[in-house]
Amino acid sequence: MPMIARPWLIPSLLAGLLAFGLDRGHKFLQVDTLGWRGGEVVPVTGFFDYVLVWNPGVSYGLLNDLPVWALGGITIVAIAALFVWWSRTADVLVRFGLMLAIGGAVSNALDRLLYGAVADFFHFHWQDWSFYIFNLADVAITLGVLLLLLDFIGIGRGKPA
Repeated sequence: MPMIARPWLIPSLLAGLLAFGLDRGHKFLQVDTLGWRGGEVVPVTGFFDYVLVWNPGVSYGLLNDLPVWALGGITIVAIAALFVWWSRTADVLVRFGLMLAIGGAVSNALDRLLYGAVADFFHFHWQDWSFYIFNLADVAITLGVLLLLLDFIGIGRGKPA
């Protein structure tokens, strides 16, 4: 079956583009328009701050000692593998999950290219506990993984005949 004939191809592509576009727009506003450079903190509530922190690694700051080119290579391979998986599946949740993850990953990869690190903004905390600081691309990636997990446990699939 040709890729274009598969259902949900265009809507899933739009979901990935939306994830990418929202994250890029947010970062453009904060970094390029408002001139945030890092270290800014805007307390919003007793448990949430709006900040700018530069993450030179991947999730949770892992691999932050690797050079940017190595992280870029890992990212390209991962995005390519996800795209191949996306192009071969007809499962709606998988298609949307993968494209959300791809949209977020591409935006974070672009941060590394433009800034040398990923811009993270949202910080939830409570007393001495601190959740990791994240951005809209991370939200898209997380939603994508949740959709993949829902598919894995059988939600969204038709019942066998």
